[in-house]
Amino acid sequence: MEEMQGVEDDNHNCRAEAVSVCSPAQVCVDSDSCSDTCESTSALLLNSTAKFHLNVMTAEEYKTVYWPKLERAIEHLLTQSPMEHISISYEQIYSQVYKCVCQQHSELLYNDLMWKIRSHLEQVSSELQASPAEDLIENFNLALTRYTAALHCIVPVFIYMNKFYIETKLNRDLRDDLMKLFSDHVAEKHVGTLLPLLKKAHSMPFQVKPSTMASVVKGLYALRPDWVPLAPALFSRFIPQIHPPALESQLLYYADQDKKLQLELHQNGFSRGDQSRKRASEES
Repeated sequence: MEEMQGVEDDNHNCRAEAVSVCSPAQVCVDSDSCSDTCESTSALLLNSTAKFHLNVMTAEEYKTVYWPKLERAIEHLLTQSPMEHISISYEQIYSQVYKCVCQQHSELLYNDLMWKIRSHLEQVSSELQASPAEDLIENFNLALTRYTAALHCIVPVFIYMNKFYIETKLNRDLRDDLMKLFSDHVAEKHVGTLLPLLKKAHSMPFQVKPSTMASVVKGLYALRPDWVPLAPALFSRFIPQIHPPALESQLLYYADQDKKLQLELHQNGFSRGDQSRKRASEES
């Protein structure tokens, strides 16, 4: 008789393996030999079964032993600055995630991860809400930069959960889900204030560093491209080809817009230069 026992192969895939067990109904030619074999095999089976039960992770053990360790590691990754280095064993985090998934706790792990990051982002949003208007662009850029840096570490160590639960059962991707959390709980709450500040800062050169302006505008576009109509001129200065292609039927409209721009520049003190120094070929 054969009994199936769960084991893991070299690629960390769970598979079943047959273990031979002597049935009481078996007839042995050599009774002493058969008895010894049966006793030895039975002892091996009981030992393997005991080890299997000892390795089973209960929901209570997950909540009291495994998740607290993972939660502390996630907290460190979310709060460290991009230039700061915190000693964390990524191999240990990956191993704990792998074991949780193998022990059928993928849904618990996913829900806890989303809750943890959602709670963190709500705190980030509250801090931005209290930020002075003149510092909001810089602080938002810092929050977005720090968060995306944390995801570069979080997503890889949760790759096993992503592959065997999120992609397979939810038909989604972990990084997309985590970026959507930032969009919903941080960016969407502040975009109404950010865009006017960005437009004002762009009209006053060097009020905000160009690199910060570009980072924030590109970040907002990556989070939600449908925010472009809220400030098309601003986005078009940092995101190429977001406007529809020019149409021949609109050439007169484009010429009129160009004249208005030239007039506006002239009224603001921008001279077209000395027009008397034209080349002879231009005057003829």
